[in-house]
Amino acid sequence: MTSRGCISIGILSKRSGVNVETIRYYERIGLLPNPPRSAGGYRIYSSAHAERLQFVRRARDLGLSLDEARRLLNLADQQSNSCAKVHDLAAQHLADIRGRIADLNRMERVLSRLVRACAKGELPNCPLLKALAHPDDNSEDLH
Repeated sequence: MTSRGCISIGILSKRSGVNVETIRYYERIGLLPNPPRSAGGYRIYSSAHAERLQFVRRARDLGLSLDEARRLLNLADQQSNSCAKVHDLAAQHLADIRGRIADLNRMERVLSRLVRACAKGELPNCPLLKALAHPDDNSEDLH
């Protein structure tokens, strides 16, 4: 169904790479407006639905939560001349990502050191298991 710029949910799903159930979920939670229905009760999507869905997908690809995507959509819908709120939201998200990267780097260093300390099973007491069982001995590493 693609007559006069209208598309079915299946085609919308294929074009956007978003699962049909996810599209329906986005409708239920208000990220996508409910589309009109055909005489047979099928959803009929427009290019505006496709653009909005693509917006949400790109936001999710950047790791934004659905709430953050909703806030950005609301700002886009307001067509504000200022992007200060958008900037603030994106800057906060970037700070969160950098924090997670720092946490992951710390975990990688600790785990790498513990794996090396295991000496491939040649020690009678595995240092990795000991470190996990007694985190107070390695509090600066595991917290």
